[in-house]
Amino acid sequence: MMTKNIWGCAIFAASMLIGTVAHAQVQQLPKPKAGVIASRLPATTNALPVGDARPVWGWVDFCRRMPAECRAERARAQDVRLDSRTWGVLVEVNRSINAAIEPVTDQDHWGVPDRWDYPTDGKGDCEDYVLLKRKILVERGFPRQALLVTVVIDNNGDGHAVLTVRTDHGDFVLDNMRDDVRSWVGTGYRFVKRQSQEDPNRWVALDDGVAAPAMVAAH
Repeated sequence: MMTKNIWGCAIFAASMLIGTVAHAQVQQLPKPKAGVIASRLPATTNALPVGDARPVWGWVDFCRRMPAECRAERARAQDVRLDSRTWGVLVEVNRSINAAIEPVTDQDHWGVPDRWDYPTDGKGDCEDYVLLKRKILVERGFPRQALLVTVVIDNNGDGHAVLTVRTDHGDFVLDNMRDDVRSWVGTGYRFVKRQSQEDPNRWVALDDGVAAPAMVAAH
């Protein structure tokens, strides 16, 4: 079982207070500069699935407790069309949610080693940051099929959760450990598995040479 450390993931803000603060921050997005063209946007590759994977237990438990949040029919895979506006939204959502949520381990918060939940008190760990960012981006018009909860092995060898955004310029990562949005290959992480684009309740392996952690760390 992986140990958790205080600098990990944070909780999905479902409370009125945190939701209001987060949405207010996200609305204050910088306007794209005139003349920005697609060739100046970052570009990378896509992480390719190598087969099916078992869903993360935290996700399964979250869906059992909050089925409406996980109910989704199969849909055609869809990527984000990256331009200066959508890139600006990704950067600002990542930065504002990182600032709005207080990091705390599940053990300290809930008294259990691993729990994915909406934070009614503005506290949480990595998977909860991911859930909030995913929720807000869907509300901003991003396709759900392009926003994928992803499990990685971080630089300390711990399990960690990030949000992968599939775009026509490659895969980019929103991470509570840093405010800049990086390409998946630029994170230094080892990618293990993530949600399928077609079905969020189906998971796919990304590297069959990496053992999946029993739970994500509380980064």
